[in-house]
Amino acid sequence: MSLKHILPGRLGFGTAPLGNMFRAIPDEEAAATVEAAWDHGIRFYDTAPFYGAGLAEERLGQVLAGKPRDAYVLSTKVGRVVLDEHETAVPDFGEKGGLFEHGNPNKILHEWTADATERSIEGSLKRLGTDRLDIVWVHDIAQDFHGDAWLGKFEEARTGAFRVLSRLRDEGVIKAWGLGVNKTEPIELTLALDEPQPDGFLLAGRYTLLDHEHALTRLLPMAQEQNVDMVVGGPYSSGVLAGGTHFEYQQPPAEIVERVGKLKALADRHGVSIKAAALQFSLAHPASAAVIPGATRPSRIAEDTAALDESVPAAFWTDLRTAGLVSPAAPLPNDA
Repeated sequence: MSLKHILPGRLGFGTAPLGNMFRAIPDEEAAATVEAAWDHGIRFYDTAPFYGAGLAEERLGQVLAGKPRDAYVLSTKVGRVVLDEHETAVPDFGEKGGLFEHGNPNKILHEWTADATERSIEGSLKRLGTDRLDIVWVHDIAQDFHGDAWLGKFEEARTGAFRVLSRLRDEGVIKAWGLGVNKTEPIELTLALDEPQPDGFLLAGRYTLLDHEHALTRLLPMAQEQNVDMVVGGPYSSGVLAGGTHFEYQQPPAEIVERVGKLKALADRHGVSIKAAALQFSLAHPASAAVIPGATRPSRIAEDTAALDESVPAAFWTDLRTAGLVSPAAPLPNDA
């Protein structure tokens, strides 16, 4: 089923920050942020076991427990199974480093087999306190894409997670499945398969004002041809576009700082908020079904909803393209 027919709106809420990403967040602040999302009309919530070793799912589930289940769409991910055993050191997540060092202390099993997929879903349902999921993403099989080990992981997912999720969709247990990754290549490879076909994909950080060239050249034409929808994660590029200090989960390099400066200067000249530019750019592509910025403060939710509705003058988008700050091939809101 098309994601555009499942999702209740174009703005969702990404819960990675609720797993204590980058900092320890008080439970009260996390709960208030989810409540703010609900109060602002957001009805699509995305989470994952990876986010703080289950912490984000727990926090999200505690708030949504008081909401009508049929009133919102819930997605989570498979590929990481949260174990009862605790870590004795800060876990190493490769390029994501110690991203969730303030999360739960539980060990995480990285596995995409059929058995692990079913265990992951079972654990998520328990932590979320719900009896069903709407969308399930296969999480992060894109790490170390060019290494031989990655190809083994992909094959494990193809014969394991992909087939389990396709069966659950066909049985009506879930409404849709896809990949939740921060690289385009595994989605391209999946779309080229003759077997289990995803309904969509969650692409984090790869269709933003700062990074969209690769997605435009190969992935998105394939997705459009097959009527596969995209949910855009990380529209602020780990926060650097919205005043944060991270890009790709790390300190931004000088060229990114310079590019952000040019984008903000152009936005300021037109009286446009950078959040509005970022969200509306990510949603302008025909394959985009929704965008899911994350937040840990209630005030950020208000900013995001205002940014989505902000009136951005056509001259801004024209100047953005003329200045070479976006690809000439990138669809813009004023192209219609």
